[in-house]
Amino acid sequence: MIVNMSEKATEAEVNHVIDRIREAGYQPHVTRGTERTIVAAVGSGRRHEIEALQVAPGVDNVVAIAQPFKLVSRQVKPDRSIVHVNGVAIGGPDVVVIAGPCSVESREQLFQTAHAIKRAGATMLRGGAYKPRTSPYDFQGLGLEALKILREAREETGLPVVTEVMSTEDIDIICEYADMLQVGARNMQNFALLRRLATVNKPVLLKRGPSATVKEWLLAAEYLLSGGNRQVVLCERGIKTFETETRNTIDLAAVALARDLSHLPVIADPSHGTGKQSLIAAVSRAAVAVGADGLIIEVHPCPERALSDGPQSLDFAGFEKVMRALVEPLRTISTRVATAASAVQPEAARKLT
Repeated sequence: MIVNMSEKATEAEVNHVIDRIREAGYQPHVTRGTERTIVAAVGSGRRHEIEALQVAPGVDNVVAIAQPFKLVSRQVKPDRSIVHVNGVAIGGPDVVVIAGPCSVESREQLFQTAHAIKRAGATMLRGGAYKPRTSPYDFQGLGLEALKILREAREETGLPVVTEVMSTEDIDIICEYADMLQVGARNMQNFALLRRLATVNKPVLLKRGPSATVKEWLLAAEYLLSGGNRQVVLCERGIKTFETETRNTIDLAAVALARDLSHLPVIADPSHGTGKQSLIAAVSRAAVAVGADGLIIEVHPCPERALSDGPQSLDFAGFEKVMRALVEPLRTISTRVATAASAVQPEAARKLT
């Protein structure tokens, strides 16, 4: 249930509603907007007592939350959330590009990549320290050594670091080295991991599972928010379908839908979403066009020598082309709009430019 306070509600009236929600057996979650305050009653309790708050002082109305995910819903927080990762704002006006290798293989490999992606315009560095692999014989990551290399790269380049966490046992050590913790697709419904991550003071990047619906994805995010961590970014990375020509089928409609249903930032992963170098540029542009707040792209100095995900990794030149391709069409469109408007309405054209 959602209790919408009136614009003129006093702090005492808001606190009264919070106390009554607790008395009814629910957990109150307060969202203070620019015009009004919303108090969500989350959990299980005596519903009729919440409905009775309709007549409480300072209350505008009481409505049911339409979706099973509560705190993630736009009903609870109409304004979009911005997640801050060591100076980088995800969900704001700028498209955030996170780039780097699938796995940290050596100090030289990561430092070369970090400097190259920064020159090209990336704003965050990714790199796997602990790698979930389908085969137990494949490269599993360098672990703590990789975390130390990632921290060194951040100190030298200034790029905030995101890396994957696979186990509750690794959370504390990863929090010492990384700025953002990634929940991989295989762990989207690892509820023990989600509950533990809900208690840490670090942003979380939550990837959609390969067979998960959008609702299941948002409910996984609900575990994080309901446990106290509201610094959550959603990531669409492709789902399993009958198509065999691509590694996964990237669901760009899900990017738009998640933004429609939730206030959380949503980014896209064209590397895992396609599994093909040649498709990354086009899918990156498409993801931004449907509203993605950012991209996460795999980059390696020499993809053919990569210890993991080489076929879907870009080299430095390829990544630069992708970054240019994201900017140039927008400039072209802006110029064309301004030119067309100037031919008809000079005053309106001046406002555009």
